[in-house]
Amino acid sequence: MEETHILIQQRIEKMEALRTRGIDPFGAAFPVTHSVSRVRAHFEEGRDEAGLASVEVVLAGRIMTRRDMGKSQFADLKDGTGRIQLYIQKNSVGEEAFEVFKSLTDLGDIVGIKGSLFVTKSGEPSVKVSEVRMLTKSLHPLPDKWHGLTDTEQRYRQRYVDLIVNDEVRTVFRKRFAMVAEIRRFMQDRGFMEVETPMMQSVAGGAAARPFTTHHNALDLELFMRIAPELYLKRLLVGGFEKVFELNRNFRNEGISRKHNPEFTMLEAYWAYADFERMAGLVEEMICHLARTLNGSLTVDIRNMEGAIVRTIDLTGPWPRIRYEDAIRKVAGEGWFGLGRAEKLSQCRGWGIEVSDEMEDFEITNQIFEKKVEAETFNPVFYTHLPAELVPLARQNRQEAHLVDVYELIINGQEVSPGYSELNDPLVQRRRLEAQAGEETQKLDEDFLEALSYGMPPAGGIGVGIDRLAVLLTGVESIRDVILFPLLKPRE
Repeated sequence: MEETHILIQQRIEKMEALRTRGIDPFGAAFPVTHSVSRVRAHFEEGRDEAGLASVEVVLAGRIMTRRDMGKSQFADLKDGTGRIQLYIQKNSVGEEAFEVFKSLTDLGDIVGIKGSLFVTKSGEPSVKVSEVRMLTKSLHPLPDKWHGLTDTEQRYRQRYVDLIVNDEVRTVFRKRFAMVAEIRRFMQDRGFMEVETPMMQSVAGGAAARPFTTHHNALDLELFMRIAPELYLKRLLVGGFEKVFELNRNFRNEGISRKHNPEFTMLEAYWAYADFERMAGLVEEMICHLARTLNGSLTVDIRNMEGAIVRTIDLTGPWPRIRYEDAIRKVAGEGWFGLGRAEKLSQCRGWGIEVSDEMEDFEITNQIFEKKVEAETFNPVFYTHLPAELVPLARQNRQEAHLVDVYELIINGQEVSPGYSELNDPLVQRRRLEAQAGEETQKLDEDFLEALSYGMPPAGGIGVGIDRLAVLLTGVESIRDVILFPLLKPRE
């Protein structure tokens, strides 16, 4: 820390020296004509030496490396699209500007340059600088260029530094944002309308999760940050919007792990007159489309923190559809559903699955699903027809009353998307929500139940975890690697 403090002080002294020379170390606007990627495209066009020299460019970016050659300097300039080598010569920029660049700039400083293109004797595409201007003095040194910013927690805390020095991190986030844009196009091309619903709600509904609470002073009203937009989107079905979607931020006051962040992004969509089977087809088509568009392939390599491939996921369809109870029988035995509760608890504990005596029978079984089915499913599988107790907002199966018409899409050991045939009977819906709420009936969303009583068309609905989907398509290990600023405990 002492060494860093000394380096910061040295940079502050250079900042003051710039001011003494009449140079603003935090400069004004500097309109550019080219990005680095566009500059590089000129070299790829096969221009001759004279053709390159005729291309005048105005660039801006950070100085990432530099080499002192006496009366000239080489430096690497990095902008949001890549790097290019700069050649700064005293005779070209003038003695004063050259000395300022040589003596008063540091790695990480943001500069603007004007110049022309050429190729060095070693074949390196370069810009011969005719003018250089300080735009922002960096007062904090960048991480060591050989080791970079490698501490995982520090990378998450200082994502801005992570993005400066780790090009592969920038690539991951560019892909995430391209994925979201492509999802919008995909849904809109199929006739879905993007909508917005409240993020602060008087009743936290649409999922079984602990909400974050806040208070509206003017109304003296307790409000909840939404855990899901589902009940508002269904109100829109009642109102006559037949195909709607929302890319929404949800908030759940629960644990943090490589699969969970308290603030996360979801796609939710509802399609009047469709069912869970049709929604499964829509999700499969969408994810395969995203993989081809973003990666050019239906296979994805999943890597650990060290960059080693731990598995390859094959997204080639059609994806299997396996009934939930059949998946349970396959791992727990054909007789699982005939066992008594005590035997089920005993077997789970024997397998090292954490269960408690207070658990309901369906909760015990679902622990088997999560630990022995979901966790070991890597290529895509739709697990269908779940127990009604797990999904109170889904339509009851017509043949087996204890099941609901639902899928859970599992890829790479985690749920990526649930999909339902939506329950639209207001009386059954009330009973289900009352059973879920128990004695806390004030948690019922009475306005939603009233909306259902006006008549909601039969519909299919989906949720897609955008963060988890980004993890899959970028091949990273943790959800924190695709969230720009994941929640972390403050440093003491």
